[in-house]
Amino acid sequence: MPHPTTDAVPQAAPGALRQSRMAVAVLFVLAGAVMGGWAGRIPSVRDQLGVSDGEWGLIVLAAPVGVLLSLLVLSRIITRTGARTPSIAGAAGMLVLVPVAALAITPLALVGCLLALGLAQGLLFGPMNALAVEVERGYGRSILSSFHFWFSGGQFLGGMLGVLAGVLHLPPAIQLAASSLLLAALYLATLRFLPDTQRVTGDPPALHEPLSAVPDADPPRARSWTPQLALLAAIGFLTSINEGGAVQWSAQYSVSLGGGIAIGSLTLVCYSLAIAVVRLVGDRIVETLGRRLFLQLSAAISALGLGAGLLIGTVPAALIGFACLGIGSGCIVPTVMTLAGNQPSVPSAKAVALISLGEWPAFLLGPPVIGGLAELVGLRAALGVIVVGALLIVLFAGFVRDRAVTPAGS
Repeated sequence: MPHPTTDAVPQAAPGALRQSRMAVAVLFVLAGAVMGGWAGRIPSVRDQLGVSDGEWGLIVLAAPVGVLLSLLVLSRIITRTGARTPSIAGAAGMLVLVPVAALAITPLALVGCLLALGLAQGLLFGPMNALAVEVERGYGRSILSSFHFWFSGGQFLGGMLGVLAGVLHLPPAIQLAASSLLLAALYLATLRFLPDTQRVTGDPPALHEPLSAVPDADPPRARSWTPQLALLAAIGFLTSINEGGAVQWSAQYSVSLGGGIAIGSLTLVCYSLAIAVVRLVGDRIVETLGRRLFLQLSAAISALGLGAGLLIGTVPAALIGFACLGIGSGCIVPTVMTLAGNQPSVPSAKAVALISLGEWPAFLLGPPVIGGLAELVGLRAALGVIVVGALLIVLFAGFVRDRAVTPAGS
């Protein structure tokens, strides 16, 4: 076996660091816009298929199955391949597959499209967070929430395009194809600046050096799962149930209360806009409060806000409730990724990949659990699963050990 690279890599110049930050931010914009555009048109795609809540919950299981396949491979090879290569493949796949999925006219066709889309998601989401941690180390301070702000900004953009397309009665495939073309142009313009994480190899990366001087190789006998990583993965799991519930069901919930397709998309927009706003200032709040207290307060806002909105049970309450969920949930995942990426004795790329793997069951369980409960007790009561998840995060966050960002060169 080749020996891992352990030599420190020279720290990137400020200009190169800014370019790398911009390139990674574009990945987050792309991911958010693609998924936001898709989520906003879910009611239209469901109308094409004519399926119930429970059937839809089973259909969308194909995506997390694809994600799992990607994550199982990535958790083993990402320290050897680096995060750049899988992120490139994942981004390209998402741009192509979402418009194709919107053309599906049978459940089986959509299942195949969502399975492939899940594979692309898995290749992009974990690696792009590992790249963001690498850039954050170059800066030597918390900036990860700013990357997730760009994801939310993209999600907001995708959702707004869904609102506009719903008002104009445009088919989902046309809207999503146009969005993919615009995003592809932005992606290709910044691709050459995309950094990489350090790899386990006897040779240095050929084209794209990692940004930090902190060795990130996976040495022999390096630890994988630790108690803290397991705890962080549990928090990420619960947050993913909450975020997945908002993305998959917020638009449909407002429609079930009497809102139209445009109002349904607007519910997702409220959620996405709230997340974007809190992520814009999240890094400063985290530095002030500390990560443990910040996680607890964030989850409490989610539980109280959405819980009250569900109890009231009106369209305005739904808009406000999902906005509160966005405010509370917005910076939980970035905070968890920063804590994971700075754990001792675990390479940052591998730690982030493991957190992503720990989150995966949420995408498998969330849609069918909420969909199945909706069949039994109604969608309004079923969304209480999100409130319970937020309360559990408050409990688990009390056991988190706060860790600062490991600066480059330290």
